[in-house]
Amino acid sequence: MDALSSSFLSTFSTQKLLYRTTPPPPPPSLSPILNVRIEEKPQQTQTTKTKQPISTSTTPPPKTTSQTPSSIRSSSSSNSLQSTKRKVEPSVPALIFNALDDIINTFIDPPVKPSVDPKHVLSQNFAPVLNELPPTECKVIQGSLPPSLNGAYIRNGPNPQFLPRGPYHLFDGDGMLHSLRISQGKASLCSRYVKTNKYTLEREAGFPLFPSVFSGFNSLTASAARGALSAARILTGQIDLSNGFGQANTSLVLFANRLLALGESDLPYSVKLSSNGDIETLGRYDFDGKLFMSMTAHPKIDSDTGEAFAFRYGPVPPFLTYFRVDKNGVKQPDVPIFSMTRPSFLHDFAITKKYAIFADIQIGMNPLEMIAGGSPVGSDPSKVSRIGVIPRYAKDESEMKWFDVPGFNIIHAINAWDEEDGNAIEMVAPNILSVEHTLERMELIHALVEKVRIDLNTGIVKRYPISARNLDFAVINQAYVGKKNKYVYAGVGDPMPKISGVVKLDLSKGDQRKDCTVACRMYGEGCYGGEPFFVAREAAENLDAEEDDGYVVSYVHDENTGESRFLVMDAKSPNLDLVATVKLPRRVPYGFHGLFVAESDLNRI
Repeated sequence: MDALSSSFLSTFSTQKLLYRTTPPPPPPSLSPILNVRIEEKPQQTQTTKTKQPISTSTTPPPKTTSQTPSSIRSSSSSNSLQSTKRKVEPSVPALIFNALDDIINTFIDPPVKPSVDPKHVLSQNFAPVLNELPPTECKVIQGSLPPSLNGAYIRNGPNPQFLPRGPYHLFDGDGMLHSLRISQGKASLCSRYVKTNKYTLEREAGFPLFPSVFSGFNSLTASAARGALSAARILTGQIDLSNGFGQANTSLVLFANRLLALGESDLPYSVKLSSNGDIETLGRYDFDGKLFMSMTAHPKIDSDTGEAFAFRYGPVPPFLTYFRVDKNGVKQPDVPIFSMTRPSFLHDFAITKKYAIFADIQIGMNPLEMIAGGSPVGSDPSKVSRIGVIPRYAKDESEMKWFDVPGFNIIHAINAWDEEDGNAIEMVAPNILSVEHTLERMELIHALVEKVRIDLNTGIVKRYPISARNLDFAVINQAYVGKKNKYVYAGVGDPMPKISGVVKLDLSKGDQRKDCTVACRMYGEGCYGGEPFFVAREAAENLDAEEDDGYVVSYVHDENTGESRFLVMDAKSPNLDLVATVKLPRRVPYGFHGLFVAESDLNRI
């Protein structure tokens, strides 16, 4: 999971991180952020006759009377908890453990490297917002929102409820959903935490309980100390792992009339949007008890069959497990892949109509690095990357085939398809050229989008560069997942993990060994966005619509003014022309992945 890097925006204001060694208790009306305060200057206003104030709606969401399905393990926290939470004095064991935690973070394993120093990682618009935002009206300041966007654009990302006392990695924050509800040309923004077990336990305690997964175990000493502290918290009842410890901070998927917030270290969390645009967490979702461990944050949905395909990976055999879910939401049996002989960092994969495709890359678990004081997850330059291909309806791994693809290291996959003769597959993905920097020096990453062709009979692998630019967070028209597609919309890293613009690629030009960029929009100096998302124009009513007939949308933040906006771009135009710009009532931090849910689908959730 990496983050990346177009001409716009105006007034809100910059944020500063002020760290304290001994934080005062937070006032009851504020979110309990420890060790840090984010100061946001008042929004500047211009004296113009046409200026209209942004109105806000604070009406609480209507109570639901529907019963929660048995496969959803209900969250004990609700949206109303934000303002009604009673301050609880920490117990004596909690005070002792917090003091030990401070000793570990100060003397044993302080955040020395910039990649795990909260003052560096959570600077600028990576800083979390202080509290949740109820549905709040937004102003369309340019153009108009098209009817195809009636629904909600929702983006997931990390927003730590408590800022860390010690090392922190960008991937470690609590999941927060930023939803822009659009109806009849009007928009409202809502930002809510995914009420995970981790979030709920820590909010009730009033301080962090769980160590950072990506940054808290960077040496044997640090691992032993934090492991012992976590064990003590478990034994004294401060931590309950029976309901998971994930943050659900990576992505979302709409499947079988369920909207799921995903993070690959835990089960999905089921969420829903109310009629006024508010977000409610329903609880962990285990597919009627058939999913008892984690799953990928990037499942693939076949729009023709309605099926979902997914996997999980881990540090113990089987290092990879593949599975699918039928169109009715019934999970099918696991297919363990024992031919993956060592743990690998498998964040994403691809499907075709006949196969599922996995990349065994040079990033994986590396205990020797941890002994030397490095991260337990790192790169191995001696490892030869491989691509694994298995029939997508396989019941076991007997037909799994592996192909060596030296130097091919992907974090995200864009798409894949079968060639017409059925003897070959093609896959498109950004290849991380400087893989050793993936988790620690993301600003040094360069991702080169490649098309890879594998002859399944001969084993011959051919690779074609699609663009020389630094591109990632690429998306396609979702109706073409697993099928041959022509167009890709990708974020421009400048440098990663910031996205300074979006480009449109024409894959049909890929075999000509030239840059396939056919459209581009840069956001402007100091302006950065996130993953673009393609929304088809009236797709349900127009089955013959062209692949690129639609809109590209994204949140964009102006670091010069501190203001965030929502951009709607014409996907067919050569300059990705702006169709509409929505001024957001407060900044939206940089995040990870999102999706658009049409109004008709929202009504079925």
